[in-house]
Amino acid sequence: MRLLERVAEHPCGAPAKQLARETGLALPTAYHLLRTLAHEGYLRRDKGLFFLGEAVERLTSRGAQQKRRGTLDEILTDWRDAVGAPVYYARYREGEIEVVRVADTVDHPAVAEWAAFRETGHAHALGLCLMAQLDAESRQDHLARHPVRTITRYTVRDERRLRRRLHAVRRAGAAVEHEEYALGTVCAALPLVAGASVAAVGLSVPAHESDRLLPAVLRLRREARRRLGSLALVLSI
Repeated sequence: MRLLERVAEHPCGAPAKQLARETGLALPTAYHLLRTLAHEGYLRRDKGLFFLGEAVERLTSRGAQQKRRGTLDEILTDWRDAVGAPVYYARYREGEIEVVRVADTVDHPAVAEWAAFRETGHAHALGLCLMAQLDAESRQDHLARHPVRTITRYTVRDERRLRRRLHAVRRAGAAVEHEEYALGTVCAALPLVAGASVAAVGLSVPAHESDRLLPAVLRLRREARRRLGSLALVLSI
C-alpha cells in the first residue's frame, strides 16, 4: 500500500530505487513487491518507471460509485423521514423503467412489486413521470414493447387516453395515480432533471390516507429542489 501511495504521488512515474527509498523498504523487497503489483495490474512499468495501473483505476471508480450510492441512500432516507412515506428513485435506462432505490420503514412499507414495474409504467406514477420525459420516438418504442394493459379496475384503458395523461403530466410537472397499480395505494412522482438523465422520485400512501398525498408531494418537491446539486452527482448510478 505504501508503494501504491508513493507511485500515486508521481504522475510522471518513479523508478524502483526512488520508491524503495521513499517507503523505507529494502531494494530487493521493493523490487519484488513492484513486480507483483505490476503483474496483478495495480502498477504498470514503462522504461524503468512505475505508474498506477488499470486495476487501481477500477478500484477508484468502484469506490466512487459506492460513495454515490451511499449518498443517494442518505438523500432518500432524509426525504422519507421528511414526508413520512416511502420514497422511490427510478430512472429510464436503455429503454426500460428501473426502480433503483426505495427508502421505507416497517410502519410505512413500500408497494410490493406484484407486477413488474418495468412492464407496467402506464399504471404507476413513477412510470408515468418517466414516460412523460421521453421524446415521441422513445415513448412509442416503449409502448410497442410494453403495451397498455389492465392492472386494476382503475388503470388507464388504452394508449390514446395514456397519451393525454402523459401530456397532462408534462404540463403539471408531476404524476399522480389512485389505485391504478395496487389497490389500496395512491402514488405520486416528480421528474428529477439533472443533465441528460431521465429520472424520477416518488412516494406512496395508503388510499384511506390520500389527503396526505398533496402535502407530501409539495414537501418532496421542496426537498428535491434543495438537494438538486447533490443529486446531479448520483443520478448516474
